[in-house]
Amino acid sequence: NRPQPQAHYNASKAGVIMLTKSLAAEWAKYGVNVNCVSPGYTLTPLVENLLRSQPEYADQWRSLIPLGRFAEPADVVGAVIFLASRAADYITGHDLVIDGGYTIW
Repeated sequence: NRPQPQAHYNASKAGVIMLTKSLAAEWAKYGVNVNCVSPGYTLTPLVENLLRSQPEYADQWRSLIPLGRFAEPADVVGAVIFLASRAADYITGHDLVIDGGYTIW
């Protein structure tokens, strides 16, 4: 994956992933599953406002995503609903990356 010049942001994401794994290990004996979601570029109001003010980022960011588009909030919501459902009862300590393939390069 391409390096990102935002050490504080990257460290916080890594911290959430390790917290997820640690809590999953600690809480498994209570029947509690712990997972996290790592979304890629998602068209939230914050991102839409940024792209309006700096439109040059839209094509640049989109070119980094193999699927060629930004995530819609529904793309992330569906995954969260799955993780909260009985269908995910045997999944714990997992970071579900929803990024259109951004991290495969």
